[in-house]
Amino acid sequence: MARPRPPEFDKKKVVAENRRARFEYFLEEFFEAGIALTGTEVKSLRFGEGSIAEAYADVKDGQASLINANIPEFSHGNRFNHEPKRARKLLLHEREIEKIHKGLSREGMTLIPMSVYFNSRGRAKVELALAKGKKLHDKRETMKDRDWKRDQQRLMRDRG
Repeated sequence: MARPRPPEFDKKKVVAENRRARFEYFLEEFFEAGIALTGTEVKSLRFGEGSIAEAYADVKDGQASLINANIPEFSHGNRFNHEPKRARKLLLHEREIEKIHKGLSREGMTLIPMSVYFNSRGRAKVELALAKGKKLHDKRETMKDRDWKRDQQRLMRDRG
């Protein structure tokens, strides 16, 4: 039996997506968090710049933060421009932070950002997933399933 799909968040404009994460990890639980940003960071994101490919999130002292996310400096910014790879505070409820902290304390679990987007109200949000890393044989199985589904679609299209 397949796992039930998690509810989708209200994504208006997706800025950055971590597409590789679905291949590298088993995704277990999803969270939506706000990000504490400076003005030039918001402007860079609105221009569609930013990368979360090598980013991860961590919980320390009851605070969640996004680490290693790259939001390049704003092109028209002045001396008050931001640092591109600084740690950014994530805005979550205490209950969610506790839930994430308990999840991260389990063996092999990590918190990865799946996408950065603006919601319908224009707020910058990040979709986080509590995930467990895949072993090499799991990745091979994923590739095999993906190839088979592609072949299935091709067969169905050709037949009729």
